[in-house]
Amino acid sequence: MADPATYRPATGTIPVEPGVYKFRDGFGRVIYVGKAKSLRSRLNSYFADVSSLHPRTRQMVTTAASVEWTVVSTEVEALQLEYNWIKEFDPRFNVRYRDDKSYPMLAVSMNEEFPRVFVYRGARKKGVRYFGPYAHAWAIRETVDLLLRVFPVRTCSAGVFKRHNQIGRPCLLGYIDKCAAPCVGRVDAAEHYAIAEAFCDFLAGRTDRLVRELKRRMADAAAELDFENAARLRDDVAALERALEKQAVVLGTGTDADVIAFATDELEAAVQIFHVRDGRVRGQRGWVVDKSGDAVDLESGEVPALVEQFLTQFYGEQVAAAERSVGEEAATAVPREVLVPALPDDAAEVGRWLSELRGSAVQLRVPQRGDKKALMETVERNAAEALVQHKLKRAGDLTARSAALQGIQDALDLDSAPLRIECVDISHVQGTDVVASLVVFEDGLPRKSDYRHYAIKEAAGGGRSDDVASIAEVTRRRFARLRRDLAAADADAAAAESGDTEPGLPGIDPQTGRPRRFAYPPNLYVVDGGAPQVNAAAEVLDELGITDVAVIGLAKRLEEVWVPGEPDPVIMPRNSESLYLLQRVRDEAHRFAITFHRSKRSRRMTASALDTVPGLGEARRTALVSHFGSVARIREATVEQITEVPGIGVATAKAVLAALGEDASSSTPG
Repeated sequence: MADPATYRPATGTIPVEPGVYKFRDGFGRVIYVGKAKSLRSRLNSYFADVSSLHPRTRQMVTTAASVEWTVVSTEVEALQLEYNWIKEFDPRFNVRYRDDKSYPMLAVSMNEEFPRVFVYRGARKKGVRYFGPYAHAWAIRETVDLLLRVFPVRTCSAGVFKRHNQIGRPCLLGYIDKCAAPCVGRVDAAEHYAIAEAFCDFLAGRTDRLVRELKRRMADAAAELDFENAARLRDDVAALERALEKQAVVLGTGTDADVIAFATDELEAAVQIFHVRDGRVRGQRGWVVDKSGDAVDLESGEVPALVEQFLTQFYGEQVAAAERSVGEEAATAVPREVLVPALPDDAAEVGRWLSELRGSAVQLRVPQRGDKKALMETVERNAAEALVQHKLKRAGDLTARSAALQGIQDALDLDSAPLRIECVDISHVQGTDVVASLVVFEDGLPRKSDYRHYAIKEAAGGGRSDDVASIAEVTRRRFARLRRDLAAADADAAAAESGDTEPGLPGIDPQTGRPRRFAYPPNLYVVDGGAPQVNAAAEVLDELGITDVAVIGLAKRLEEVWVPGEPDPVIMPRNSESLYLLQRVRDEAHRFAITFHRSKRSRRMTASALDTVPGLGEARRTALVSHFGSVARIREATVEQITEVPGIGVATAKAVLAALGEDASSSTPG
């Protein structure tokens, strides 16, 4: 634990202008980014009596080893720079409002020839329209089921679409008129695309025009005595109206607003946001996050600070995601009105920044009365309930993680709790396709952005000794990388000190401008195995001169913890949280290694049968397998069918069938 006085800058050297500041730890990692109207006032507050600081702020300043700042001319610039740095460095002590991937969305793949409607979770992709998020996947499916009657867009996967195209018969939805059946040519690509666009228009809020058009057509059909068509149109109107009823009207028609509310305790904050479009609640989402500490250090209180942090991060991410999408998403990522429980200190600057993102005026305000005030109270109740449920769920988890880390420190006699744990595992089949995984846990939780996998170069054959050699190789490669990054950082600092180059940022690669993710060691390095594996890893660390990393091995059979050079293992209680955490780390490494091994083996086995075909490069091999789905189906195809693949001629098709025929005969026993 560092003393903040050791790196406190002289008060007179800190400017009084607005700016953005970064705290870094001893390895050069950025651990916190903040902004201030007056850098001097804000930074001096961190170096006051440490015991008077918020617990998370106190932990941050005692973890940090240096602080630096950048002066800007306006507070809008400070907002933008703070957002960019938080996104770039991912500081562990900043509040991060990440999209909760458990929220389902309705996606329409407008980037396909025949767009498809489906339920989706995860990061947004270019060329796909998204609607939501919704609270439950079944709510999406109910809505889609109603709308398919009016907008019969396809919902099947690519494989199902291709199969029905080949057999010439539509699926069940095609027979009951809930799909336009483009797979069998009932509609062409342009007609089906128009249906998908109408579907998106309805979900985007342009509902009145569509309902009026259907009612006009119904009246025309009735006037022409075409009662069968009029009845069908009447049922379509009823389906649209039922879909609209599922989206509660909460504000006046034409109102586009996001309503945001918070619930907080001493350490955490819950935020809920309702997306209101055309007066209806179109989506809802929420997060529970650890507070950064700055919120309680501000004179204006914690809620205004939380509001500012949330607005800059959330809408910055929304606009970035919308730019990767199509249609009107980019224009509607920021609504015309943002309703918040309290205005931030820099309300005018935040409002200008949001207006720049939207491209037109955005009103940021606190609702005082009427329907908007009532809706704000509803959102606040949702936030309070979310915080209560989160505390009930996480109380045991937080306690368990703290107890587990403390237990590992005590059992292994470490100097400090292992806040960063790295684990390596080897996967192969009798010595072939040997791969390794390296997973990272920080504060007892997986940090998947730092996971790595390795293709082993030195191992050959199979057996236990090869696992030992593979462990040694991965350890050497991982910690040689650490030494290179540390040496590069030292060289950069020395060059900057001597004036040969411009001063760089510690922990940042000057060539790429990105953080050196592995320029700092783990507290604990775990290998999957017993004494031979852990001794091999320890020998590599000794060879490289790494002395500040504890190494252990976790043997699967009896879950024994092996320490280098010790004849007997450390036995942890079977029901201890410490052993449970080590098992989680080891099992995650095992899962990650097996996933990589299977993908590598699958690629090798798929390509090997076609490798011998003269003139067939990787691109055409991939096109062949993608077209037919497997090598077995290529083997069953005719020359004419193979030549349907772009780039494949008759001679190449015959060579492919000849190579696959020889491959089949050579693998037949007898």
